[in-house]
Amino acid sequence: QVQLVESGGALVQAGDSLRLSCAASGDTICVSDMDWYRQAPGKERELVTDIRSGTYADSVKGRFTAYRVNAKNTLYLQMNNLKPEDTAVYYCAAGLVVVPVNREFEYDYWGQGTQVTVSA
Repeated sequence: QVQLVESGGALVQAGDSLRLSCAASGDTICVSDMDWYRQAPGKERELVTDIRSGTYADSVKGRFTAYRVNAKNTLYLQMNNLKPEDTAVYYCAAGLVVVPVNREFEYDYWGQGTQVTVSA
């Protein structure tokens, strides 16, 4: 089993920066893939970034950067120049095998999410 815990969400103003963290624990040696998703109010969950392929949602390109520190079993999402449309619950997802881009139903584990709210 793998547990994922996101943190770092907050209420910020447009233009601010935040860094989200996703700490993995348990059988982390089995994890092959970790990515970020988000779900805005009234919308479907969407891919923010697929790290292995370097894919970012068009809406966050040039502003968000994801990276993984294996020694800490932690995935990060650095978010700069935040916009109100970035308001969402941000989730990290982990797969025991590499998950093809945007195949969210193939992940094995999900965190509980962390709320990011960006005011205008």
